[in-house]
Amino acid sequence: MANPIYILNGPNLNRLGTREPEIYGHTTLVQVEAMCREAAGATPVEFHQSNREYEIIEWVHEAIDAPAGGIIINPAAFTFTSIAILDALKMFPGPIIELHISNIHRRDAIYHNSLVSKVATAVIAGLGPSGYRTAVGAMKELILA
Repeated sequence: MANPIYILNGPNLNRLGTREPEIYGHTTLVQVEAMCREAAGATPVEFHQSNREYEIIEWVHEAIDAPAGGIIINPAAFTFTSIAILDALKMFPGPIIELHISNIHRRDAIYHNSLVSKVATAVIAGLGPSGYRTAVGAMKELILA
């Protein structure tokens, strides 16, 4: 059995579908999870969301210990503020894909400096919720490489 792909989602992503649909669309997080599981096929997926920084850090630690094949992380607002998540991700030996539904570089300047990008293998931004499907496909390729 393949090592799982951890898909970690940060604050307010539990509100997808209703939160600023002009930016994030109408797809819910439940629909995103189903999309990820379908794209993963036989590869196991650990899909999590939290508004709490420490829970995301605990899941990164779990991914290290499992071990996970890779981590896809949409850290949301923690992208720009969490040195703690950055430090946890630095310990993960496998591929990391940073994911954003919107193109953070087309938004206000406060969204332009990602701490997570400093350790990410790849960054996907601006593809909307379908970016998750793209990330899972890319992660499967990275794991097999």
